[in-house]
Amino acid sequence: MKVLVLALAVAIVAPEFNPGQTYVYKYEGSLLGGLPEEGLARAGVKIKSKVLIRREADNFIRLKFESPEIFEYSGIWPKDAFMPATKLTSALSAQLLTPIKFEYANGVVGKVYAPAAVSETVVNLYRGILDIFQMNIKKTQNVYDLQELGVQGVCKTQYTVRDDSKAERIYLTKSKDLNMCQEQIMKDLSLEYAEKCVECEKAKTLKGASSFNYVLKPETNSAKILQATVREIFEFSLFNIMNQAAQMESKLNLTFVELNNTPVELLRAEYLERGSLQYKFSNELQQTPFQLLKREDTRQIEDLLNHLVTSNIAKVHEEAPLKFLQLIQMLREAKYEQILALWNQYKDKQDYRHWILSAIPSIRQHNSLRFFKDKYLANEISAAALVGPLMVSIQWVKAMILILSFKFNQEPILRTAIRLGYGTLVRKYCQENPACPAELVKPANDGLTEFVERREYDEVISLLKLLGNAAHPASRKSIQKLLPGFGNAAANLPLKVHIEALLALKNIAKKEPKLVQETAMQVFMDRDLHPELRMVAAMVLFETKLPMGLVISLADSIVKERQMQISSFVYSYMKSMTKSSAPDYASVAAACNVAIRILSPRLERLSYRYSRALYFDSYSDPWMIGASASAYYINDVASVLPKTIVAKARTYLAGASTDIVEFGVRTEGIQEAMLKIRDIPNNEQRLNKMKMIMKALSQWRAEPSSQPLASVSVKILGQEVGFASLDKTIVDQVMEVMYLNHCLLLNNTLISALNALESGFSRHFVQPLLIAEIGRALPTAFGLPMELSLYTAAVASASLELQAGVSPRPADNFHVSQLLMSDINVRAAFMPSVSAHTYAVMGVNTAFIKAAVVAKANAYTITPAKIESRLDMIKGNFKLQLLPVQGIDKIAFGQLETFAVAKDMEDIRITPLVPVETGSRSASSEILPAEHDHRMQEEKLGPKDFTRKMCAQSLTYGIKACAQVQSRNASYIKVTLLINCISAVGPAIERIEIDVQVGEKAAEKIIKVIHSNEEEEILEDKNVLMKLKKILVPGLKNNTSSSSSSSSSSSSSSSSSSKKPNKMLEFMGIQTWTSGRQSSNSSSSSSSSSQSSSSSSMRQTHSYVIMGEIELSFIPLHFQAKYLANSVAPSMTVLVRAIRTDHKMQGYQIVAYVDKVSNRVQVILANLTEDNQWRVCADGVILSKHKLMAKVAWGIECKQYKTEVIAETGIFDQKLAARLKFAWDKIPKGLEQSIKRMEKVKSVSKQIKVMVAIVSDNTLNVNLQTPKVHTYPPVFSLCTCAIVSECIVRNDDVTSFNRKSFSHEKPHLCGQILAQDCTPDVKFIVLERKDQATEQREITVKISDILIEIYPKSVGVGVRINGKEIDTSLPYHHEQGFFIEIKSKEQGIIILAPKFGLQEVFYDGSTIKVVDWMRGLTCGLCGRADGEPKQEFRTPSKRVSVDSTSYAHSWVLGGESCRDASQCLMKLESVKLEKQVNLEGQNSKCYSVDRVLRCLPGCMPVRTTSVRIGFHCVPAADSLSSIHEKSSDLIESAEAHLACRCTAQCS
Repeated sequence: MKVLVLALAVAIVAPEFNPGQTYVYKYEGSLLGGLPEEGLARAGVKIKSKVLIRREADNFIRLKFESPEIFEYSGIWPKDAFMPATKLTSALSAQLLTPIKFEYANGVVGKVYAPAAVSETVVNLYRGILDIFQMNIKKTQNVYDLQELGVQGVCKTQYTVRDDSKAERIYLTKSKDLNMCQEQIMKDLSLEYAEKCVECEKAKTLKGASSFNYVLKPETNSAKILQATVREIFEFSLFNIMNQAAQMESKLNLTFVELNNTPVELLRAEYLERGSLQYKFSNELQQTPFQLLKREDTRQIEDLLNHLVTSNIAKVHEEAPLKFLQLIQMLREAKYEQILALWNQYKDKQDYRHWILSAIPSIRQHNSLRFFKDKYLANEISAAALVGPLMVSIQWVKAMILILSFKFNQEPILRTAIRLGYGTLVRKYCQENPACPAELVKPANDGLTEFVERREYDEVISLLKLLGNAAHPASRKSIQKLLPGFGNAAANLPLKVHIEALLALKNIAKKEPKLVQETAMQVFMDRDLHPELRMVAAMVLFETKLPMGLVISLADSIVKERQMQISSFVYSYMKSMTKSSAPDYASVAAACNVAIRILSPRLERLSYRYSRALYFDSYSDPWMIGASASAYYINDVASVLPKTIVAKARTYLAGASTDIVEFGVRTEGIQEAMLKIRDIPNNEQRLNKMKMIMKALSQWRAEPSSQPLASVSVKILGQEVGFASLDKTIVDQVMEVMYLNHCLLLNNTLISALNALESGFSRHFVQPLLIAEIGRALPTAFGLPMELSLYTAAVASASLELQAGVSPRPADNFHVSQLLMSDINVRAAFMPSVSAHTYAVMGVNTAFIKAAVVAKANAYTITPAKIESRLDMIKGNFKLQLLPVQGIDKIAFGQLETFAVAKDMEDIRITPLVPVETGSRSASSEILPAEHDHRMQEEKLGPKDFTRKMCAQSLTYGIKACAQVQSRNASYIKVTLLINCISAVGPAIERIEIDVQVGEKAAEKIIKVIHSNEEEEILEDKNVLMKLKKILVPGLKNNTSSSSSSSSSSSSSSSSSSKKPNKMLEFMGIQTWTSGRQSSNSSSSSSSSSQSSSSSSMRQTHSYVIMGEIELSFIPLHFQAKYLANSVAPSMTVLVRAIRTDHKMQGYQIVAYVDKVSNRVQVILANLTEDNQWRVCADGVILSKHKLMAKVAWGIECKQYKTEVIAETGIFDQKLAARLKFAWDKIPKGLEQSIKRMEKVKSVSKQIKVMVAIVSDNTLNVNLQTPKVHTYPPVFSLCTCAIVSECIVRNDDVTSFNRKSFSHEKPHLCGQILAQDCTPDVKFIVLERKDQATEQREITVKISDILIEIYPKSVGVGVRINGKEIDTSLPYHHEQGFFIEIKSKEQGIIILAPKFGLQEVFYDGSTIKVVDWMRGLTCGLCGRADGEPKQEFRTPSKRVSVDSTSYAHSWVLGGESCRDASQCLMKLESVKLEKQVNLEGQNSKCYSVDRVLRCLPGCMPVRTTSVRIGFHCVPAADSLSSIHEKSSDLIESAEAHLACRCTAQCS
């Protein structure tokens, strides 16, 4: 028992180091990365050394390496051995031999101290050893777990203690789950915008675990570590696939050697506190892939710049992206003064300057922002040139709040960029620092209030976008105050501010979704708000991943929604969301599937003129990759273009999701500007049209209330990077340039351009770009960081050379039209090229130690073109020559290869992932040697898993294109794709020529004449006549039998002929044909014969009538001349041929003939090769004004395949229709088999018919008949062009702008607003006044300051303008030129004022039309013209009335005096409900919230009517005020007065 107690007591004692003794350990640690299979290459590093540990009197423990050696590994595992890294050992020996000291008590490591000369990399290597000594021993347990501090952070650790008392050893094991850490140490690069998708990760993309095994020897009050082994493995895979992960493995072995008294002397330098046991990052992830470059000095930066500039002129160099990455890395390592010196040296050289400005934003340091600030203030960079690099710098720079305080008040574009950038910096800072202070956004929040008070709404919008980028929760309330219903000032703000406030909440919703959902839901449910604002609120809701409850609430509100635009918007999103496969939207998709059943299926049939929200995604679980796209467009019936369009793309990868790009466009004022210039006559000359357009734009500029023409915004990675409005300032600048002195183009500009083209014009463009630099670094047990990173850089280049000649040379004062009478020659060469490199790195990439597995992918493409063209307008000739480009045989190249790399300072060891037969290969060079790939191709590299070469060639034009694919998988990871263009087999081709000749000289260009065979034509004529006879005779027999079998010959024959039309007549297209179909509809046919014959039948016949007179047949014309070449001169000849060195003809000839007498067109395409009879013959003829017919044949002498197309217009079911018929006699087997597979039938009927009938202005009915299917799909609507809205008022009947019809009784002598401009400008008002006694009506139209009255006279009508009767001789134009015209039309008077929004007012019948751009902006009895019939009865108080008469009376202008019997004796007022009401258990009194027409005081009603209106009730004892602002509690009937009689004593 005593022995057992002693064993337990010893087992729980932590290791300690006795003072005055030096513990000597043998240490070996390694880190290897690669694929887990043996026989493949790996890369890594190893350290071997003795470790001395000694506790001194100051209670600190000293730790020192003795005789350290560093080894590198880049070879085939496990065959190859570690190689000594002598240069690296020499470079780090001074630091490794410097002792450190640390605190240690009870098995817990405290603070670590080291001199400043010891780099963080070396201190981290010491931390890897110190982590071995970290042991949290529990005195009462042998198996337990806890959260333990280590190198990787605070992670879950499992302890197991076992005692071997006989051997006097204690065995301790601790295991760490590195995926369950409370405070895990890691560092991310450019992952601030990635959102973690928990639902996407069914398996972790990055998994890690470590195991520590100790052998302890118990001593008095302590234990000594005899041996410690550590093994740690990280596995990484982008995909959810088992056993396919790359891994990083750390192994550490610490073995006790001896105790001695050798002192461990500290340096005399100051020992600084360097933190705790936790790993500390230095400049990791600031190193681009290390195999790319050596460490360079500033002089070599100059050499690199020279290489980049000189090697990327004509085309981009294949290695340009690699060199660009090198330049970025050099600038990162350079001091700020060196960057300034480099700029000062090259700032005046545009090409060098461009490369420097492209590289500096990517150095990821605050020096980049400092540089741009200094250079802008020094006027060395303009504001326009600064915006792009500045935004890129902000995206790349490390998260740190930095306010750019240089002056930008005079540069709006720069002010916008800085505000957006500041918001981005705030978000990045808050992403890394969860305790993000609200003071960061306080200036912007305060600015909102200030600018709202000053009504500077553009500044308000700019700050809202800043806050949207920042996404700080502290700004939510400030934004919310700008929304209707949340702040007193919000009601007076313009709509665009409300919309921007909602959109600013989108990013905040990612942090506080519930609070944003409450705000957006409240806005959406307020039906008094603008429909566009409510739809934007719905859009914000969609982005917040709504829970089931809110989705059902949205669906329930849509059921009761009156705005069809909103109903369509929400329904379309829910419908598309039901098909979502994205894991993070699975709950939303399920909720939408439930909600969609609540909504009416009729919403599915709404046309695209209604607003829509569309969503599509695709996601693969095994690959953990996916993408989604959403598009929102907000429309209204008044829009020619959608008012707002928002499109967004999102991607999923490795358990994270990111918004890639988002575009938003608002067409605000562009529609009004477009529609105001729609009346330009089509026959106007182009120059006059342009002048009229400029004049219309000038009028738009002159209007004080004009809004911007359009605005656009762009978001990248969820951050808005730019927005702009096309407003008056921009238009003014354009007008100054284009409309100077009423000339669109100045002569001196033309002369300068022409001179430049004649002397030769060349331009070169090159743009480098660091597309991606993302990564994550995690500490390993070895003390070095494991890096996972991806780098992508690309360089695009384009060169253009252009030279033109004009003959005869025009004079200096020539006009543009003179060029159309000249002979113009143009030579051009264009060569665009792109090179892109991508590097994926897994391994160690610190400033000193570098070893990793790298996947390198590069792509290169170049598409050169060299052309020469000639245009001779006088001769009607156009010639285009495609000339060969020398020295380019490879137009596309792509390669992916994987290898292991280790670097010993300047020496690089590169080993392909799969070994070659001769063993591993190492090299020392700046980059992968150019000859390296060449040698690998020449040597036998191992088994080729896949090699394929595919070629396609055109012997006609001497072109051959080949694509070669080489792939080495699993055991051989290398993929190469090569596409090249080479000369095909055959004679050399000098050039490819396209020659077009029109007019009289077309015949001169014909090379191959197509002759006709008369005997063949006669034979064909006889065969066709026989076929006609077979068709004609049965048709006549049918008519005869039908006539004889009827009791009434006339009606019977009519019926018979309608059912079975004469086949000959049908074939010749002379009169009509009918088509029958089964239908359950009750509508009748349009023809009387059909009606009489189908009265007892359930079958309905629809007749298709060809409009026009008897049509010409195509057949006789075809017989007269099979080839028009025999009788008609060609109208156009086109030659597309290859010019060979042996001068033989090769290519194609197209000849077109036009016979105006027979309205026939014939096009023949023939192969120019001798003895080649393959050709295409196309024949078309206009049979009548409403029917076209075409025949196309091709093959040998156009006899192999034949098709026929007939297009016609006519009447179908009493509706305008068009029909297209496609039939064939013989077509290629491949095409026929495709039709069979598509239709899933064994035999194919040889025709397809499509009929389209116009049901209404915005609806089409489509009938499709295929070989298998003959369907009449349901009527569906399409987007329509905006048309003039029309309102018709006849007596008491009204058809509104929205085509809703209703009736009401008009009050006697009271003016009633029929239509009015309801914008603040009030451009027009139309009133009607009716005398019930005489049934006469008067129309009053107020346009601007002009009052027009139209009234009945004894004979005809009279017209007064501003009280003055005008001459009856019409038309009349207003003398001040206000674009107002009055003229006679039929039996009435018409007023035209389209410039003021009033298309016309017609007195006889009171027809009112408003122009397109006024739709949705009108009000009155005729409605809003907004396409929302459910909202039609909207009163001036914005309430929707339930009664048409009440609605009509709400637009009556009441009288003021009862003493004038010729005026209105009524007014609108609220009335009390006469009956008693018990509401909610209380006796209540009720007053109408809708005003009722009542007689003036002192008058009594003569005629009344009943109206249904809303009442608001209060308890009988309560008082009531402001009744018109109250809600409606019940609907009841009330009495309205229509005519009154007043006493003489009335007041």
